[in-house]
Amino acid sequence: MVNRRNTGIRMKDKALLFINGDAPGTFPDLEQYGLIACTDGAFHYLKNLAFPLDKLDFISGDFDSHSGADENIYEGKFIHTPDQERTDFHKALDIIAERGFKNVDVLGGSGGEQDHFLGNLTVAYRFKDQMNIRFEDAFSEYYFIPKSFILKGVKNKLISLYPFPMVENITTKGLNWPLKNGSAKVTENLLTRNFAVEDEVCIEYEKGDLLIFVGKSFYKS
Repeated sequence: MVNRRNTGIRMKDKALLFINGDAPGTFPDLEQYGLIACTDGAFHYLKNLAFPLDKLDFISGDFDSHSGADENIYEGKFIHTPDQERTDFHKALDIIAERGFKNVDVLGGSGGEQDHFLGNLTVAYRFKDQMNIRFEDAFSEYYFIPKSFILKGVKNKLISLYPFPMVENITTKGLNWPLKNGSAKVTENLLTRNFAVEDEVCIEYEKGDLLIFVGKSFYKS
């Protein structure tokens, strides 16, 4: 398990959001969440996966490809957000924030059309000072980290650090290729495809923003 800056929160303070990337292969324990929601695109794959739709607190989106038939069944759970200036992911996060949740697990954030994936990262960046947003897919979990950060229980896990778009004076401990007062820019050098040689990894940096990817499998040379 990865220790994040929301360690110690009551589990019911977390929200779970499904968005329209690749459908998850499995579902987490739904009982740990105080709110469960999806965008209208994700609603389609949840139906196909026999997800317990009665667990959803809301379904939001512009519903441009929605027939409306399900709205009669799940009356009161559909929230129309036709604003085309924001993505469905952005609008769903706005609703979650309005309901008081600051910790959000996101499934379906990657895969599918890659411009959506890049857009999802940008939306998460915009919310990074307002919410702790953690994405998860079949390969890794990934999220923005604060300027002083510790991971535990990650020995031999693949660790990639991605400057967004730059990071300065970064020092890491516990990685196979450590850094000391280093720097990185998305246009010059990346810090990807490293791995943990210790059970605990420490990361500190002074300026910029940093996205971390923690692999689910063990590193293979």
